[in-house]
Amino acid sequence: MTRFTIASFNVKNLIDPEQEYYRFEEYTPEEYAWKRAWLSDQLLTMNADIVCFQEIFTEAALRDVIIETDELGLAANQANIPDRSKRYARKAIFRKLAYEPYTEAALAFAPNSFDGGPGQRRPGVAILSRFGFEGQPEIIQDLPEALDVPFSDLDGSDGGTYQIKRLSRPILKVKIPVDDQVITVFNCHLKSKLGEFPRNPDAPFPPEADLVNYDPAGRAMGSLRAALRRMAEAWVLRRAILAELEAGNPVMVLGDFNDSEHAVSSEILTGEAPFKNYAWIRRHDAKDRRDRYSDAENEIIQEKINRVRLYSAEKLFVKKSLRDMVYTSAFGGVFESIDQILMSRHFLPEFTGKIGEMEYFSVLNDHLTDGSHPEAPYNKLASDHGQIMAHMVIGDPDG
Repeated sequence: MTRFTIASFNVKNLIDPEQEYYRFEEYTPEEYAWKRAWLSDQLLTMNADIVCFQEIFTEAALRDVIIETDELGLAANQANIPDRSKRYARKAIFRKLAYEPYTEAALAFAPNSFDGGPGQRRPGVAILSRFGFEGQPEIIQDLPEALDVPFSDLDGSDGGTYQIKRLSRPILKVKIPVDDQVITVFNCHLKSKLGEFPRNPDAPFPPEADLVNYDPAGRAMGSLRAALRRMAEAWVLRRAILAELEAGNPVMVLGDFNDSEHAVSSEILTGEAPFKNYAWIRRHDAKDRRDRYSDAENEIIQEKINRVRLYSAEKLFVKKSLRDMVYTSAFGGVFESIDQILMSRHFLPEFTGKIGEMEYFSVLNDHLTDGSHPEAPYNKLASDHGQIMAHMVIGDPDG
């Protein structure tokens, strides 16, 4: 039996100092030192075995954070962990308090293929693993073939297509060996809710960006475009997830989904929830009103749907603990969870073929406030996301 922790951490624009990432936005050396210290403290608190990072502009800046985390962790070990010669050194509390440095951990970084020059940078994602990786990490962003989403009008006529050629941010896929299992882990950062506004090549900016001449219909159309892109990106990720599930591999998906659990994009990722019983539903090819699916067909349908579903770690925890307040984002007075950890049924306690399960779920969100706290989301140096972590066990926890 092996216990491990896996976390998702949107760091909010991590880049080296004096580098203009967005227009007129950069960190002074002092701001960078503050941000690095804050991120290191959060990473130390989590002490997670596997961490999926979002909004990483440069690998060097992330390595700076990891190095500082190790320095803090080793100092904490020196102060808090007793020498092995002391009779109480083997107490379980000290195993919990001990920090394991990331010195031997593997780091995979996926840069953004949209990344440009100063003021036009685009962030990527990264995964840190104390267990290393099996095989080479895989980056999904530039699609080998454009994705065309066909539409039809209500009368059945051609409704045109929506097309994407690249994802707004890369998806990073790795295989991580834990105990005698290999888990496929996806790290994603789906398109945000910020509107997409096409710009005329001859114009310095799209007209919808001019807030003095506010265009509500144009900005609403921008939100529609963003939602379409986010859902299309979710489908691309879902396709990659299905390939792993069809191969029988346990899967975990982490990241910033930019949508809550019940949003359409999230439901695309998790797969549809089956009805309790399809035997009362009229068949798709019914010959008369009584022609319904049989009990045997119901069992087939249930298995086909359930074997490719993903399950929210947060919701499994809320169900288990009776806690009803978990959030990872606070914006405009709305507290919601847009960062998620999803897992295949290989980790469900009730699944007969399980390889392990989740024992606990943590969220670090005390810094997400109404703006009155110095580390609130409106401070560009701290993250505007909470960090989430699933405490997992591989093998039989009762064995």
